[in-house]
Amino acid sequence: MSEPRPIHPVILCGGSGTRLWPVSRKSRPKPFLPLIGEVTLFEQAIGRVAGDARFAAPIVVAGAQHIDLIEEQLGADREHLLVIEPMARNTAPAIALAAALLPEDAIMLVCPSDHHIADEAAFRAAAIAAAQLASEEWMVSFGISPTHPETGYGYLHRGEELSGGFRIAKFVEKPDLERAKAYMASGEYSWNGGIFAFRAGTLLEELKTHRPEMADLVARAATEGRRENSRFHPAPEPFAAIEGDSIDYAVMENTSRAAMVPADMGWSDIGNWAALQDALPQDSTGSFVNGQADLVDCRNVMAMSDGPRISAIGLEDISIVVSGGEVLVTTRDGAQKVGKLPGAVNQ
Repeated sequence: MSEPRPIHPVILCGGSGTRLWPVSRKSRPKPFLPLIGEVTLFEQAIGRVAGDARFAAPIVVAGAQHIDLIEEQLGADREHLLVIEPMARNTAPAIALAAALLPEDAIMLVCPSDHHIADEAAFRAAAIAAAQLASEEWMVSFGISPTHPETGYGYLHRGEELSGGFRIAKFVEKPDLERAKAYMASGEYSWNGGIFAFRAGTLLEELKTHRPEMADLVARAATEGRRENSRFHPAPEPFAAIEGDSIDYAVMENTSRAAMVPADMGWSDIGNWAALQDALPQDSTGSFVNGQADLVDCRNVMAMSDGPRISAIGLEDISIVVSGGEVLVTTRDGAQKVGKLPGAVNQ
């Protein structure tokens, strides 16, 4: 019996460094920071598929401004292909570019570079199940087991059972709190974690069906591009002409082959300061401190400083961050708006 073909991880590096401002900056955004533990989120993403023969060397898709950071964190001993986007065009073109550089029968495992996953064994088990479905022409999302009624994520409504997963009956946009509570109580909904598995040829066929112009421009960018050792440069002219879109809107919500694998793996997208606090160890008051900080009669407070002392009394559900000469104070509910602050936008 022949060995199964290795799964090809595709690691997406994007973002403008605004949602975790002021620690995250455009010059060094969230993926390249050691926010949880000693290694960066990008290094965690690479490490989850390293040293396992079931996974091939990764393809990393990123913009030119972060190439030095990526190669520094990959290390000289790692085999990889680095696809350098001429400009950002969202996830659908980025994933399609990687697919165009792989054999048609290759199974892709698409992972954002800035997520945290506590249970790596559960991640790999879900990846193997997703790869099997993808080899059967399914377009597979990871359905994250919800831990609370979250209003900041999209949801997947589980449909009929498949071998190793389920059809996706419906993609649901971010709900209000009451609907989020109902989704969780039903047991039929999962968070849409933004992790996917595809057969490369199937993805390109689906893209051609639902976004034919994008498919043609991606094909041109790939065939007219050039490779220099471990770097691939897509042709800039056709890539610039692409009207960007997410993989969800371009393909997943349109295909009749959408499936999901359940994944209970301690996942977080670390999408704001409240999400980061939830992923970090907390003291008996639910608080987390990093750097010089004194908290008195506080509950559920995050206090992080790279220098000046933070002193807080009687606060609850607040994040206080001091970094690089900037100070941020926000409620947990307000954390989703940090990326709109002038300091974050006008870096």
